[in-house]
Amino acid sequence: MKKTFKTLDEQIKILETRGLIINDYEKAMDILFKENYFFINGYRHLIVVPDNSNKFVEGATFDELYSLFLFDRYMRNIMFKYILTIENNIKSMMSYQLSKKYGYKEHDYLNVKHFRQEHFKLSQVNDVINKMKRQIRLNAKQHRATKHYITNYGYIPMWVSVKVLSFGIISELYSILKDEDQEELASYYGIKPYELNIYLSLLCNYRNLCAHEDIIYDHQTQRSIPDCKYHQLLDIPKEYDEYLYGKNDFFAMLIIMKQLLSKDEFIDLAHEISYEIDALHGKIKSVNVDRILNRMGFPENWRKITEV
Repeated sequence: MKKTFKTLDEQIKILETRGLIINDYEKAMDILFKENYFFINGYRHLIVVPDNSNKFVEGATFDELYSLFLFDRYMRNIMFKYILTIENNIKSMMSYQLSKKYGYKEHDYLNVKHFRQEHFKLSQVNDVINKMKRQIRLNAKQHRATKHYITNYGYIPMWVSVKVLSFGIISELYSILKDEDQEELASYYGIKPYELNIYLSLLCNYRNLCAHEDIIYDHQTQRSIPDCKYHQLLDIPKEYDEYLYGKNDFFAMLIIMKQLLSKDEFIDLAHEISYEIDALHGKIKSVNVDRILNRMGFPENWRKITEV
C-alpha cells in the first residue's frame, strides 16, 4: 500500500479508529506536530491487542502512548550519559597504555608494528590506523587542545588525539591491540579481553542509537554477551540451555555497565532507571508495566543487580 501525507487531524483519526482514547485533541496534535507521528506510533506495540498491531487494548490512551515514547527517551538519555563515561575512561586508559609502552607521538602510537602482526589481521590493522589518521586530520583543527599541540609542538600526543576519535574507532583499535595490551586493559575491569572486545562493540552500537534518538527499550543486538557470573547470581532462567534475559537486550547493557562503571556510578545508573520505571507504573493503566519490562529483557528481580 502506498503511503501518503496525512494531516494532524487525519493522524488523530487513524489513532482513534484503532481504539486509542484521546482526551485532549489540541495537546495531542501539538505533540504529533513536534515529535512526529511515525516515531510516537512506534511504541503502539506495547499497548495493542496481542496479534493485532492495529487495535489498541481497551482503555489505552494517547497520554499512555506518549508516556511510553518519553520513557524510551529518558532511558536513552540515561544510557547515553553513562556510555560517555565509559567511553572517556577507555580512551584515557588506552592512550596511557599505548603512550607508556610505544611513545606519545603519532609516528609512535600509529606504527603498524605496535599492533597485531598475524597475517590475517594486517589488513584490519592498516584499515584502523588509516581511519585514525583520517579522523585526526579532519577534526584536529576544530578542537582547542589538538589545535594547540599542532600549532605549538607540531604533533598531537595520543592522550589528546583520542578527543577527536570516535568511540567506534576506539573499539576497533582495541580489537587490533597485541594480546598483552588487550589483557592489561581488560584486567583493570577484571574481565577477559574477548569480553571487553564484545562489550565495546555493543556499547558503540547503543551509543549511536542514543545519539540518533532511535528506539532502544526493546533493541536487540546482533551479538550476544558471553554468559557471566551476573546471569548466574541473578538466577536468570534458561531455555534450551540459553539464558532468556541479559544476552542481547537492554538488560545485557546493564550487565555490561555493571562491569565497566565504578560501583557508585552503577548504583546511580540503576537508581535513575528504577525511578523512571516506577514513574511509568503511575502513567500506564491499560496494560501491566511488566509487559514492557519483559520486552526490555528485565528479569523480575532485576533490581538485585546492584547487590550482587
